[in-house]
Amino acid sequence: NALVKALTPYEKTLQLATNFGAAPAPAVPRLGLPAYNWRSNAIHGLADNGVSTQFPQAIGLGATWDPEKLFLAGMVIGVEQRAKHNIQTGYNDRNDSSMDHGLNLWGPNINMFRDPRWGRGQETYGEDPVLTGVLGSAMIRGMQW
Repeated sequence: NALVKALTPYEKTLQLATNFGAAPAPAVPRLGLPAYNWRSNAIHGLADNGVSTQFPQAIGLGATWDPEKLFLAGMVIGVEQRAKHNIQTGYNDRNDSSMDHGLNLWGPNINMFRDPRWGRGQETYGEDPVLTGVLGSAMIRGMQW
């Protein structure tokens, strides 16, 4: 809370984007805040950062109706990302992480698949809000395990 209060509105705005790898969220030296790449894609496995376990697309995971399986998939994703992060930060003295090796994961997508014209429905667990909540919670608990 104190760190967020110490940031100016402009500094807060700059922390919201990473420019998709071209530049990280910038450092704020006066507060000792390093630059940080906070984007790591993990909807159904890690993406864009080397070899990793891949699971079915989220709509397929939703069709399993099995929160235990999604918890286990989340565990795999979380452990793999932590390992990639630890390896990456071991190669520099700033303890920072390059794009796609940070600990903030983009996933799961908990939007409802209501309209096929949206074009991203395969990234969701389907149209049922209860099922999406149960499966999304299981995946997140697994990632944080």
